[in-house]
Amino acid sequence: MKKYGKYVKKYWYSFLLGPLFMVLEACGEFILPYINANIINKGAANGDVGYIIENGIYMALLAIAMMITGILGANFSIRGSSRLAAGVRADVFRQIQKFSFANIDEFTTGSLITRITNDITQIQNFAQTLLRGMFRSPIMLVGALIMSFVLDPSLAVIILIIMPLLAVAIAIIIKTASPRYGKMQKAIDGLNNGVNETITNHRVIKSFVREEYEIAKFARINDDLVNKSTAALKVMLFMQPVSALAVNITTLAVVWFAGKPIMIGNLEIGTLTAFITYLSQVLTALNFLANIILQGARAAASDQRIGEVLGAKLDLTDQNAAHPEQTVQHGEIELRGVDFRYFKHNRDKVLNEISVHIAPGQLVGIIGSTGSGKTTLISLIPRLYDADAGQVLIDGIDVRDYSLKNLRDGIAVVLQKNTLFSGTVAENLRWGNEQATDEQVVAAAKIAQADGFIRELPNGYDSELERGGANLSGGQKQRLCIARALLKNPKILILDDSTSAVDTATDASIRAAFREQLQGVTKLIIAQRITSVADADQIIVLDAGRIVGVGNHAELMQTCPTYREIYDSQKDREVTE
Repeated sequence: MKKYGKYVKKYWYSFLLGPLFMVLEACGEFILPYINANIINKGAANGDVGYIIENGIYMALLAIAMMITGILGANFSIRGSSRLAAGVRADVFRQIQKFSFANIDEFTTGSLITRITNDITQIQNFAQTLLRGMFRSPIMLVGALIMSFVLDPSLAVIILIIMPLLAVAIAIIIKTASPRYGKMQKAIDGLNNGVNETITNHRVIKSFVREEYEIAKFARINDDLVNKSTAALKVMLFMQPVSALAVNITTLAVVWFAGKPIMIGNLEIGTLTAFITYLSQVLTALNFLANIILQGARAAASDQRIGEVLGAKLDLTDQNAAHPEQTVQHGEIELRGVDFRYFKHNRDKVLNEISVHIAPGQLVGIIGSTGSGKTTLISLIPRLYDADAGQVLIDGIDVRDYSLKNLRDGIAVVLQKNTLFSGTVAENLRWGNEQATDEQVVAAAKIAQADGFIRELPNGYDSELERGGANLSGGQKQRLCIARALLKNPKILILDDSTSAVDTATDASIRAAFREQLQGVTKLIIAQRITSVADADQIIVLDAGRIVGVGNHAELMQTCPTYREIYDSQKDREVTE
């Protein structure tokens, strides 16, 4: 639990005052029955109205003081636990932002959502319960037990007999329930994964009329969560009945053994009343402590899951960077003998002995069949992944020697999946540069051939986009993503098949604008169509993770069979169409 120490230290007053006020309230809990016993034994028995009124005032004042301290204790407990949860949540989110693609894949999106929401809520609930009861319950337990012995030691022995029996029963319940909470949290992971996948892909589901299938799949996931939740929580059903049974048996025993002393006058009614109250307090305190332990068991499962995120080994860091202050200056790229596998135990490599040099300012096309390693190759340049062997150099410096921020600030990547966010068009474009002026935003949109359709939207650049840009076509989203990347003013621009959804005329216009207005920027374009890269300064041809050709279009037509085969197949398709 050391990971929570800094939050406790930061909000120390809540973690100090919360338990303190709860302890003060607990002190009143075992003073009140004693005063009440005196009112019955001395005031009521002797008809002393003044004594009753005087002690009644004491009880009223004590009750008011207990109410105030109880409210203050609960308030500070809630504030402390909420601040702790907020701090942990911020740290977990910050850690997730550092994750590489590989780290995200390891946990899954649904699991990370569960951990940052439900698991941290369990920690918060436990912290709140702990602050309210970790000192209050023991003090009430000990105080009520002491007062029981003060009133009648012989009857108090009954409590000492029943307490260990109740403690054993509670321990069995906790031991049974604890391991089931971990399974329940994993079932919540599965539910979140399922919901996330279904909502994200709702358009595909509707287009294939698979709503009923998804409903049935969700029902199975939901039933699994119900079963695991029931298995964990139904054990808790025994807690209250077992405690109530213990209270009732002990009360019955006390009344049984107190009957004769009351009849012969050795035990007063007020004393018996107070004793039964103390008995209830002892068993209630014991039950509350058991609930703290049980919540702690559930929180421990969540704590382990949170610890897995916070303690995850980040496979991409710049802690050992030799030139952390260096920025990308020219955009020269070189790969030297690069190998890469996604799954490190696999024998087959996704990239095998890749060596290539790209001069600053060049327009470079990358082409190859599906699965040839095109996306993987460009992912190594901004360090979305690290090469297993060999070097990736930018301006002659290994990418691992840059800070991640400086490296990625100099590189703009438009990935295959065009992701936009809810908000206006302008807000989405300014992801590339928050400080961009309206003129810069429009200029980037014009290069990306997006200005025309943006101005046709109801409110132009202030038009609202739905989540993921759902109210735009595929080609429109691609062009916005290109404009967003251009606003970074990068030295290296990478387009991963990012014009596949636009027509050939628009594609040609984008490339022409690149040549005219981005002459100092190194441009890498992954394309399926040879026409999209035919005018490139250099074309890299990949096949099964290896470079099988490098050169311009004319050279490759003469020297690279793979390139010529792709060209011929596309020509034949055009003729057929």
